[in-house]
Amino acid sequence: MTDLETLLPLAERVLSACQKKGLMVATAESCTGGLIAGILTEIAGSSAVFDRGFVTYSNEAKKDLLNVKSADLDAYGAVSEQIARQMASGALANSRAQIAVAVTGVAGPGGGSEDKPVGTVYFGIAVHGERAEHKHCLFSDEGREQIRALSIKTALELLLNAANSFVAR
Repeated sequence: MTDLETLLPLAERVLSACQKKGLMVATAESCTGGLIAGILTEIAGSSAVFDRGFVTYSNEAKKDLLNVKSADLDAYGAVSEQIARQMASGALANSRAQIAVAVTGVAGPGGGSEDKPVGTVYFGIAVHGERAEHKHCLFSDEGREQIRALSIKTALELLLNAANSFVAR
């Protein structure tokens, strides 16, 4: 079982890796509702690294704050690879960050479908000067809290990998 308290050491590693490379971070969150930003800012001194977080639960917020395309929301749905990438890219474009992570998914208990069951989560990771990448996870339906905790863990791991492999251009 993953809970938020067990994620603090991973968040500290993210902040430390970013600080060593002089990187700022932004987050764009839907199904996690700001919890990634929350765990990063739980740590004293995080303001040296964390620029801002976007909580874009609605499609309108995704369009208004992150430049997500209406046509892609209509074509693919909010829970998709395309939207996760656009969210991450939008977070970079609308912040001072060099790396950004985005998460969009179905945390449940309702809202799932045959194509996108509860536990379906897409992540976007954007690094300044590079094309945004994505990751797709299907977390078993162990409940909303666990799906969100696993989503936070995955997002932090993506940020840590991005920070560790960052090369200034």
